[in-house]
Amino acid sequence: MTNEDDTMQFEVQIVVRPMASASGDEPAGSNITVTAKSPNRSVSRNRASSLNRATPRDLVSLEKAKPPSSLALRNSTKQQLAIQGTAIRSPTTQNNMLSPGWPLPEDIIRPKSPVVQGRRSSDSYITNMKQNESRRVRNRETVRPQKFNGGVNISPKSGQHEASEVQVSAYLKSHPDFLEQWLMEEVDLEQLERWMIRKMQRDKKKQPADANGKVGRKTSLSRWKFCVHADKRQMLQELTHSLQTKPDRSNVLWELASCICSAVSADGFRLYLAEPNPSGVENIRGSELMGQYLGHDIRSESGEPLLIPISSPTTVPEFVARSREPLRLSKGSGDQRFPVPSPRSEGKDNSVLEAEHALWQPIVQADSEMTGVLLMWRRQGPAFHEEDEEIARSYLVWGGIALHYAQLFLSIDKTRRLNDFLLKVVKSIFQDMVSMDALVVKVMTYAQRLVDADRASLFLVDSRSKELYARIFDMGTDDSKDSEENSSTRGKEIRFPLGTGIAGQVALTGEVLNITDAYSDPRFNRTVDQLTGYHTRTILCMPIFIRGITIGVVQMVNKRCGLFTKEDEEAFETFAVYCGLALHHAKLYEKIQRSEQKYRVALDVLSYHNTCSEDEVLMMKSMTEINPEGPTRDSYYFNIYALDDMKKVRYAVSMFSELFGMSRFDQDNIIRFTLTVRKNYRRVPYHNWAHGFSVANSMYSIIKHSREIFKPNECLALYIGSLCHDLDHRGKNNKFMLDTESPLASIYSTSTMEHHHFNQTITILQQEGHNIFSKLSSEEYKQVLSNIKHCILATDLALFFPNKARLTKIVEDGLFSWTNPEHRLLLEAITMTASDLSASAKPWELQVKTVKVIFEEFYEQGDAEKAAGRIPIPMMDRDQPDQQAASQVGFINGICIPCYSLLYKLLPETKPLLDQCKANLARWERLNEEQKKLRESKAAAS
Repeated sequence: MTNEDDTMQFEVQIVVRPMASASGDEPAGSNITVTAKSPNRSVSRNRASSLNRATPRDLVSLEKAKPPSSLALRNSTKQQLAIQGTAIRSPTTQNNMLSPGWPLPEDIIRPKSPVVQGRRSSDSYITNMKQNESRRVRNRETVRPQKFNGGVNISPKSGQHEASEVQVSAYLKSHPDFLEQWLMEEVDLEQLERWMIRKMQRDKKKQPADANGKVGRKTSLSRWKFCVHADKRQMLQELTHSLQTKPDRSNVLWELASCICSAVSADGFRLYLAEPNPSGVENIRGSELMGQYLGHDIRSESGEPLLIPISSPTTVPEFVARSREPLRLSKGSGDQRFPVPSPRSEGKDNSVLEAEHALWQPIVQADSEMTGVLLMWRRQGPAFHEEDEEIARSYLVWGGIALHYAQLFLSIDKTRRLNDFLLKVVKSIFQDMVSMDALVVKVMTYAQRLVDADRASLFLVDSRSKELYARIFDMGTDDSKDSEENSSTRGKEIRFPLGTGIAGQVALTGEVLNITDAYSDPRFNRTVDQLTGYHTRTILCMPIFIRGITIGVVQMVNKRCGLFTKEDEEAFETFAVYCGLALHHAKLYEKIQRSEQKYRVALDVLSYHNTCSEDEVLMMKSMTEINPEGPTRDSYYFNIYALDDMKKVRYAVSMFSELFGMSRFDQDNIIRFTLTVRKNYRRVPYHNWAHGFSVANSMYSIIKHSREIFKPNECLALYIGSLCHDLDHRGKNNKFMLDTESPLASIYSTSTMEHHHFNQTITILQQEGHNIFSKLSSEEYKQVLSNIKHCILATDLALFFPNKARLTKIVEDGLFSWTNPEHRLLLEAITMTASDLSASAKPWELQVKTVKVIFEEFYEQGDAEKAAGRIPIPMMDRDQPDQQAASQVGFINGICIPCYSLLYKLLPETKPLLDQCKANLARWERLNEEQKKLRESKAAAS
């Protein structure tokens, strides 16, 4: 095309009138007639460049020059120029560097590019007052835009006449490309946004409400791009409200899809939700399987969005999910994927089949996790374009914030609900641990609720037979039906080997199995489905561990909504920890229950044999007291060997009656108690009933000779404690019990035998007809039992040394007080030790006889130690009998003399015990010297 063809002759007549006066008179206007010949583009650029490069000196030259005849400014007073209602200030005399009739260079429009889409090219020079307009906007209070009584008329080679606003408006409407290009090149983005805000606010006020009184949301691309603040605010407000009232993913996504559907003027939508990738499904990136969908017109009876499960593959949504790119299709495009069928499911809706155009938009979160695919369609009208995709993406960016916080809220809420659920499980399981069957039912019920399964079964591992077994299984969600089924199968135990079936495989390997299609898995047994008519689709089978060992397997069948997910596995893994503890404790509880029953049976048998009979009670009541020859029974030197066992019982009852009377006690109970105590002393050489009676007799003598020193309840505790202090003694000391890991040693780590003696005392008191303290008050009963325990434990020689040291210091410092309870307890402890060692303070004949049986018991323990591969101490070695005298010298010097000496300081009435003990010590020392000389002579002879 030549330069001549590329130009066009046109005239522009601009009618300019001054501002109307206050009286309303319209002054005469001035005309500016511009006759221009539009040059080609290169000439226009050169001309514009020359004007832009003009210097002040050039401008002065221009001021002196004569204006061209084709551009005349008729009036130089302060005037304004208005085009389409926008006021522009014209040059003024004060600011014009040129002559009054010459426009400023920056007010002259540069030549523009030709109009696109086949329209004829046209370049024109019109006045551009962009800078003045900016100043007018900043100074609105002084210069307010006003409507002009004039217009612009543009017509090629037409006569000069005034154009009206209607004509300008008609021209701009018929030439949108011209208007678009002028706006794009001459108006900045900030001004366009201001206009768009005003336009949107004015249209919103004019927008009619629908039948429900709500204003519909129609969003155009220009509105979204240039003025989306109010619409985004409205959308975020609705999403925030939705989060507060219904903070779940489906509601937030449904609300977001509704916004997008309205924004792109779609007639409907389907929102396909991604199914979380189940374990075991390979070659799938993220979550690209569609499991459910929502629709704009699919709601529940309460008006909530309704999730519809998808029972068949959805090709296009899954394709979009994998590609993660939007897809646009139209019915006339020839694509076989159109029309778009509705997924086969409950609540069939084929309204989408009427669609002419469809748009699939992937919904991807910031962490690249696929959330779903949004399908939108139009039944008529234009096809979807890139602008619609941009609108959808923009909404998804903002809606993704709400979705993120919704998922964050759901995650926190799910954790809270899981914690509450587990707390409820723990309370229910551990507070009501009645039987294993009851626990199994609870575990299966809670497992169903946790993962929303239709059925559940719990199999326990029999480690001996290497089998899985269950008495209650296949718990369903229908309580009315399952109660009958379970009642019929409650007593029918099923068993199968480890490794058989899905549950057996999990029990054998300890690995989780999440099966999305049961019938495609060769390990699945279809026989049960064929017999019951039940159809198994999905299976989640998980092991239950305790200390790393599989003790059971839980099998959940058919998740009621979709597939079993990784979240289900993680939740159940936490739940399984408590299940394992509960099952383990239930087994222990059953064992304890069985052991308790066995213990009761054994106790009943032992009680029968170790409890006195009524015949013995009657015989004892008929006996008369027989005083043996020699000293009386309150003598420190009383000979216990002169009495047989039954007479010792009678003496013991008589001593009790003499000390405490029978006003607060029942005589029959005293007799039964004493007879049973006799039977519960074992037949060992030394620590037998004779020793128990001897210690009680010594305590009786101390109390009798030290009247009013001990209080009545203290005396009661001292006497009963002495009588029972070695009950059920096995003839072995505490060290032997600890070394041989005796069951008693595992129960009592310190003072092993002494604790056992006290517990045996309590056991006898608890038997029927044996509670000799039944007439005491509750407070007295507690005090006496506590004191008895203190007295029996004090017979442990390991406690004698610290007790003696504390009491000795108190006495030597002159701080002993009879009113101090702690001092009295220490005195009771020393008195118990003195009574227990009273054999060393008996006359020599009784002393030797007692030592003989003591060493026989020592030798039996030494024999047991040798049998266990240990070396006994010399005192307990049967092969070293010459060590007896030396042992006795050390024993009396180290324990007996210090004990009786301390007791004598507090109870002077016990001096006979100290004197006899010293006399016996002298005899043992002489005997020890004789044995030592004998050993030396034998050594010299050899």
